[in-house]
Amino acid sequence: MSFLGRLFGGKSDGAKQEQKVTTTLAIQKLRDTEEMLLKKQEHLEGLIKEQETIIRANGTKNKKIALAALKRKKRIEKQLETVEGTLTTLENQKDALENVNTNVEVLKNMGMAAKALKTVHSNMDTDKVEDLMDEVREQQQIAEEIVHVITDHSGYGQQIDEDDLLKELAEMEQEELDRQLLDAGGLPVAPQTDPRGATSSSSKSKDLDDELEALKQWAS
Repeated sequence: MSFLGRLFGGKSDGAKQEQKVTTTLAIQKLRDTEEMLLKKQEHLEGLIKEQETIIRANGTKNKKIALAALKRKKRIEKQLETVEGTLTTLENQKDALENVNTNVEVLKNMGMAAKALKTVHSNMDTDKVEDLMDEVREQQQIAEEIVHVITDHSGYGQQIDEDDLLKELAEMEQEELDRQLLDAGGLPVAPQTDPRGATSSSSKSKDLDDELEALKQWAS
């Protein structure tokens, strides 16, 4: 059985059914292998420390033993480099698989969303939507016209001329002034005819003019 077959739990060539490898299973297998290699890395680091201890203890006393320990140390260091390189490769593969797994989930959810939109849009027709929008615009226009009719006060009567109002107001003020003069007493009411057209004597006209002048001064 190949290394990859053992790594991913593959079966022998004689097996009738091959186990399906998923990204989740592959990630789990990589984590298991990573854990095993980390333990081996720790073991090799311990062996290197042992060889260093032997080298320091026999460096000046027994060069043969120290040299043998140094050779073992170099050999173990090469094994350690291989393990560390394999750990780096596994880490990269694990990251790639996790990214693929995330992308698969994203694409799956996007596919579900696309199907949902398709289902919604299948019940909608562009012509029906246009008809609906035309109806909405028509009802908005009717509502605006109703508001215009309600707020338009021009139908409550003809517009009254302001000059007529001022003239009527002046007449009312004059009537009120005449009433006050009558209530005061002693002052004659101004005659309705033109004094200049009267046939009375000059002295009577003068008295009337004096009374009118007095009335004007009192009113002012």
